[in-house]
Amino acid sequence: MTTTNPPRVRLQVLPHAEGLELPGYASAGAAGADLRAAVTEPVHIPPGGTAMIPTGLRIALPEGWEMQVRPRSGLAAKHGVTVLNSPGTVDADYRGEVKVILINHAAEPFTVSRGERIAQAVLAPAPQAVFEIGEIGETARGAGGFGSTGR
Repeated sequence: MTTTNPPRVRLQVLPHAEGLELPGYASAGAAGADLRAAVTEPVHIPPGGTAMIPTGLRIALPEGWEMQVRPRSGLAAKHGVTVLNSPGTVDADYRGEVKVILINHAAEPFTVSRGERIAQAVLAPAPQAVFEIGEIGETARGAGGFGSTGR
């Protein structure tokens, strides 16, 4: 399915990201646009360690949309590095720099270099709900919690 009117996202490039590629889709069917590291020097993440990596971008999302920051499968599979608060949410009214919290689950240190693809940005509709008190009814599952539907 092709979206005829994709959301328009305005970007501001901060000085430490000048010269880096803007977020982009690696293939015609990609859902996530790659975010790049706007580090001025390599950042070393020890095993079990975390680092907040700047993208050098400020964004203005349309109202009613969010940007989800998700891991890149290649970093996870090859290096054991993923996004800690996955998916991270960038709200439509946030105007600060987008940063990515990476965690190194591997036994070896990992180095983040300038311009490296560190995460994916996926845009999603994010309507706000109206919460109200009332009867919620019953379902076949009921109050069955974690693991209650089997394997």
